[in-house]
Amino acid sequence: MKTFPGNISGSVFQIAGGDPIVPPTDCVFVAITALVATDFAASGGLVAETATRWANTEDAAGDLAADAETKAEGSGGVQINATNLDLPAGCTIYGKYTSIDVGAAGQIIAYYAKK
Repeated sequence: MKTFPGNISGSVFQIAGGDPIVPPTDCVFVAITALVATDFAASGGLVAETATRWANTEDAAGDLAADAETKAEGSGGVQINATNLDLPAGCTIYGKYTSIDVGAAGQIIAYYAKK
């Protein structure tokens, strides 16, 4: 029997113009694979469980001042917006996301796992 990597328990397919996707209760999206070149909606496109820890559209993760880094957050991060991220086909990003909304273009499969 084939097992999934880590604790992945399911997946969701979404296309541009579709409704935002949300994982089942007590789960988060842990991996997002672009099937074609994909962007995310500028607001609510990529909502992280912890906005300062995972790259997202709501805040700049890892954006502390230089020399102010902590065990939980680094420095120099930039917030994702409608123009600075075009996820190429075949690329997978990882994190902990509570909502995903593909922007004007794209198709993704998002994999979820229990928190």
